[in-house]
Amino acid sequence: MVTSAAKTVTAYLTSLPPDRRKELAAVRKLVKAHLPQGYKEVMNWGMICWEIPVTNYPRTHNAQPLCYAALASHKQHLSLYLTAAYLFSEQAEAIKAGFKAAGKRLDMGKSCIRFRSVEDLVLPVIAQSISAIPPGRYIVRYEEVFKTRPR
Repeated sequence: MVTSAAKTVTAYLTSLPPDRRKELAAVRKLVKAHLPQGYKEVMNWGMICWEIPVTNYPRTHNAQPLCYAALASHKQHLSLYLTAAYLFSEQAEAIKAGFKAAGKRLDMGKSCIRFRSVEDLVLPVIAQSISAIPPGRYIVRYEEVFKTRPR
């Protein structure tokens, strides 16, 4: 996996070739427009992340912030990571159904949608997925899945 040492989102985007920068900037704008309040945009794990900071929720299984979504440029493709699609099966199903209904090919792992350009995505489906889970609901599901206990 290709990662970046950039410390800020601006530095990360600036480091990309212009065509990649344009594509990621468009998806970033979509995510930011539909992101529920309570998530913070940062650079983490070498990519743009929207997460619940450990100052707001410290009981994670790995002492890292809870990543809700992330965006990255890799060697052969771009990736949009939608953790809610991994934790909430209805989110994964809605994404699959939305791409099928739009007649678009979905290249998706457990939570990662791989794409080469914004035109590969079904933007209303992505927007719905991003807006669907506020931080409180995400934490409840995280605790169900990872069975975290107060420390």
